[in-house]
Amino acid sequence: MRYSFIIPVYNRPDEVRELLESLTQQGIFDYEVIIVEDGSQISSEPVVEAFRSQLPALSYIAVPNGGPSKARNRGAREASGEYLLILDSDVVLPSGYLTAVDEYLERYPVDAFGGPDAASDDFTPVQKAINYAMTSPLTTGGIRGGSADGMEKFKPRSFNLGCRRSVYLQLGGFDEGMRFGEDIDFSLRLLERGYSTALISKAFVYHKRRVDFKKFFKQVHNSGIARIHLETRHPGSTKLVHLLPALFTIASVIALFLQIGRVGLLLLAVVFSVDAYHRAGRSLPVALLAPVACFIQLWGYGSGFLRAWWGKYVVRRREFIAFKDNFYD
Repeated sequence: MRYSFIIPVYNRPDEVRELLESLTQQGIFDYEVIIVEDGSQISSEPVVEAFRSQLPALSYIAVPNGGPSKARNRGAREASGEYLLILDSDVVLPSGYLTAVDEYLERYPVDAFGGPDAASDDFTPVQKAINYAMTSPLTTGGIRGGSADGMEKFKPRSFNLGCRRSVYLQLGGFDEGMRFGEDIDFSLRLLERGYSTALISKAFVYHKRRVDFKKFFKQVHNSGIARIHLETRHPGSTKLVHLLPALFTIASVIALFLQIGRVGLLLLAVVFSVDAYHRAGRSLPVALLAPVACFIQLWGYGSGFLRAWWGKYVVRRREFIAFKDNFYD
């Protein structure tokens, strides 16, 4: 097999069903699929068995719960493909995904790569608003290296990451001790070792992300915390774009005490809403929810960054604990 899809899953049989269904729609079938069930209480095995006839090279591995990094590494050790394609279970592939990857690699045989994410038409308004916040050029979610014109060099993320299996194994895969930011750590190690990476813009996935704003806040807050840990591991990796949410969070607090500041935040919300309306198919519900998602993205990441910075450099704790949650929320 040229490609090996590695998919860790935890209590998500419905997501696995949708993802496997999308894999049957690919135009290229030179691939195997490895589902790694990470100590779930709700097994995906019956779903996997239902796809045996449609996906002959389909494997199911059940392991004790150890987090997605450990599950990905286990899948990589079992894989036989030249390239590993690592996906989160909450993504769905458009029919042209693997063709886009294959055509790009035929022209540019890079060591590692990734693709962007998008919102499918059947996403809820909340999911579309969150997707807008994470992909819009008006927020740091959209300019943090997730597109060709990002403010930093593109780094493949674990929801849509490809890598030569030989390179993955040489690097030791994902750091199994990291709770958050393990995919950025992996990408930084790729770059530090001189391996070539690329963004394949046509190899996008429909990424459902979080289904409500509370979980979304936890996600981005923990990502802000992870940035401080990443700077410790990779000095100099923190760029201006990573500081912007923290600066915006501080400015927002100050703005709340000033009339002109409150007006400024309101005008920014209007800008988010109008832009989301045009980018999300002129959907009024998405336009109304987009400012909420954008402020959560900025304040969540910014507050996590500031919280971890204070803990590390002022309180001087060796580690700073993120929000308690399971590895997949």
